[in-house]
Amino acid sequence: MRAMRRIIVSIAFVLIAAIAAIAAAQTPQYDVYAIRYATIAGFPVASLIKGADESRKIDIAMMVWLVRGGGRNIVVDTGFYRPQFFKSFKVTDFIRPDEAVARAGVKPEEVTDVILTHAHWDHAGGADLFPKAQIWIQKEEYRYYTGDAWQPDGKHGGIELEDMAFLLRANTEGRLHLVDGDREILPGIRVYTGGRHTWASQYVAVTGKPGPIVLASDNMYLYENLEKHVPIAQTFDAASNLAAQDKMKTLVKDPRFIIPGHDPAVLTRFPKVVDAVVRIE
Repeated sequence: MRAMRRIIVSIAFVLIAAIAAIAAAQTPQYDVYAIRYATIAGFPVASLIKGADESRKIDIAMMVWLVRGGGRNIVVDTGFYRPQFFKSFKVTDFIRPDEAVARAGVKPEEVTDVILTHAHWDHAGGADLFPKAQIWIQKEEYRYYTGDAWQPDGKHGGIELEDMAFLLRANTEGRLHLVDGDREILPGIRVYTGGRHTWASQYVAVTGKPGPIVLASDNMYLYENLEKHVPIAQTFDAASNLAAQDKMKTLVKDPRFIIPGHDPAVLTRFPKVVDAVVRIE
C-alpha cells in the first residue's frame, strides 16, 4: 500500500510539473517599448518628489508604453491631446499619442488592449484614440471618479469629465474591464494596486523578453523616487507609495526594469528604436 501511495504521489508531482511547464510555454514573452509623445519643460521636481528642493526644475517626459506579444498590442496609458492642456503647460515635441504609437509600428486600430494606470488627464485622456481596444482600469478608480469624486466632499483634481464620459460609454459598449485589486488580466500581464496617487491607481508587471518588467507609471515619477526611497509628492498616502515601491522591487530580477512614469532618462537608458521610442531590454 505504501509503495502504491509513493507511486501515486510521484505521478502527481510529474503531472503538476508538466502542467506548469505547459502553462509557462503558453505565456508570451513580450517586447516592451517606452514612447515619448511630448515634453513639459521646467516642471518643478518638488511636485514629483516629496521634500525636493523647491528651486529644482526638470523637463519631464510624457510617455505611454507599448507591449507586444502573443497576438496582442497593448498600450499602457494613453496620454493627452485635448487643447486646454496646451494652454496650462509648456508642451514641446508633441505628437498625438496614437501617432506616437504608430511610430513604434502599431496602428491605432491594431491596439487590442489599453491598460489605464489611473484616470488623470495625461494618462487617460487619449483612450478614445484606440477604437477597437478593450480597456482595463481598477474598479474602485472607475467607481470613484464616475461618482463620489464629484460630490461636495469629493476629490477630482486632474480628472477630466470628458475622459470619464468616454469610459462610461466604453462600459456600456462592453469594452471596459473593471479590475478588482491585484490580478493577472492577460497572459503574462499582471496589475497591482499602487501607492494611491489617485483613488485606486495601479501599475503593471509584464513578462518581458529580458525578464520581468514593471511599468510603474505615476506610482514612481522619477528614478530618484526609487533610488532614494522617497515617495511621490502627489499621493493620498505617502506610506502606501513607499510600500508599492518595495513591492515593485520584489517583482523584478533587476531594478533597472522598474520604469518610472515621467523620467526623461528612460529615453537614454534603453536602446533607441526610432525617435522618441526605446525598447526596454
